[in-house]
Amino acid sequence: MIVTVADLRRGERGIIKEFVEDLLPIKLLELGCLPGNEVELVQVAPFKDPLYINVNGSHIAIRRSVAQQIELEIITHD
Repeated sequence: MIVTVADLRRGERGIIKEFVEDLLPIKLLELGCLPGNEVELVQVAPFKDPLYINVNGSHIAIRRSVAQQIELEIITHD
């Protein structure tokens, strides 16, 4: 099963694996949304769009449709 940023719950973290499509906005790449970086869901706006995420210390608001393109490996707490 593919897990994306859109599947995260508040406070949950994951490592970016790859992008479902190669159409991710350049601005997100410049802000650190790159494979291998950690992302955390900070907050979800009313009506579940946009999502506020933390990537490398930068808080970014992204649309749910964009979040569904960023595949993650969930970080579990043992």
